[in-house]
Amino acid sequence: MSHKITDFDVTELLPQRPPFIMVDKLIHYDPLRVVTTFTVREDNLFCKNGVMEESGLIENIAQTCAAKTGYRDLTEPERDGVVKIGVIGMIKRMDIYRNPRVKEQLTTTADILEEVFNSTLVGAKVEIDGELIAICEMKIYLTDKAPDTLRANSSRKKE
Repeated sequence: MSHKITDFDVTELLPQRPPFIMVDKLIHYDPLRVVTTFTVREDNLFCKNGVMEESGLIENIAQTCAAKTGYRDLTEPERDGVVKIGVIGMIKRMDIYRNPRVKEQLTTTADILEEVFNSTLVGAKVEIDGELIAICEMKIYLTDKAPDTLRANSSRKKE
């Protein structure tokens, strides 16, 4: 069965659970690029005094990568249909030009630079209305583990 990005709620694609979700929507997927959006809310774990902290931007980038992996795992026939847990292995060349404010919408793009076994190196950027606010390279290691809640609820597996 063919799937469209709009077929998925982002929580189906991510191993994280509320209140730790830092992506609202997957808006583009291809094997080498993923794009997500996220609106900063006042009650966000990474917000203080109406501003998102740097750690929130890092987590947003990591979850953008997780959304790509989750979408791939659920839609590509050679995959097992189970979203896996990934961990940040390295952050390199991180430049943050400004922190996002509550109600601003982030558009985060991650381009695959290299994939070797369970390791993926991405080049990422975060923008707000076309304004570049952060860039980095991030290495993500994919584990063979899946959260129990996702394994049990994998209703889209091999539809």
